[in-house]
Amino acid sequence: MADKDAVIISDQSGVGTEKGISLNFKVTAEFKKEFKGFAVAQGISMTDLLKEGFALSRKNRQK
Repeated sequence: MADKDAVIISDQSGVGTEKGISLNFKVTAEFKKEFKGFAVAQGISMTDLLKEGFALSRKNRQK
């Protein structure tokens, strides 16, 4: 899933890497702990979990 706001930059080796922009919002400490724990248990990053959850929510709400 590509982020339309992501910027492709080249590091010193010349290999392109994707650099996104920050998305900041407040959650409770307990929510963060649960969210991070779930992501770790699934073997994915918190960013990937957020993107997956957003995609599912968008799909369900566009009915």
